[in-house]
Amino acid sequence: AKSIIFLLVAFILVLVVNNYGFTPLGDAVHPEMKRAFEAHRVGIYCHIFASGLALLLGPFQFLTRLRQRWPGLHRGIGRVYLGVGVLVGGSAGLYMSQYAFGGPIAKVGFALLAVLWLYSGFRALVAIRRGDIVEHQEWMVRNFSLTFAGVMLRLWLMSSFIAQIRFEDSYHYIAWLCWVPNLIFAQCQITLGRRNA
Repeated sequence: AKSIIFLLVAFILVLVVNNYGFTPLGDAVHPEMKRAFEAHRVGIYCHIFASGLALLLGPFQFLTRLRQRWPGLHRGIGRVYLGVGVLVGGSAGLYMSQYAFGGPIAKVGFALLAVLWLYSGFRALVAIRRGDIVEHQEWMVRNFSLTFAGVMLRLWLMSSFIAQIRFEDSYHYIAWLCWVPNLIFAQCQITLGRRNA
């Protein structure tokens, strides 16, 4: 499962870097989204690249060998993940959600995603500072499930394209589908882990 996550993350990051690093802003998105991106360049770039950093670093935090053999590296990566990836990416995402394509349904979906991403990161930080490793790990599972929305968003978009569903008809649903199932799955994993402990 971890290797699949790493591969999906790598695939999506290549797409993101290509679409936002080497092509004109908004060329790969709907014209209405392009106008919003061009009007809020700082917001979209902060969101895309900080969230991309979180997506890059996140999987390494779940490697048991890294946590056990290099705890200092684990803490350092965690600080960058939360302090740059989640804080900057989530704050910029919350700002950009008010300009999201797809009307009120999409805007609320992306705004709630950003709020929960920031909140779960905060709870994970509070837990580890209190020395509660188990609670910290649980909140980080929830948090990364929300980070993974960046992957699922694009997989849902690809799926809707293959199914020949118009972008205008699918995007407001994808604004929720990209993260709600992830969070439900994460909570199920946490609950099962508690029962087996």
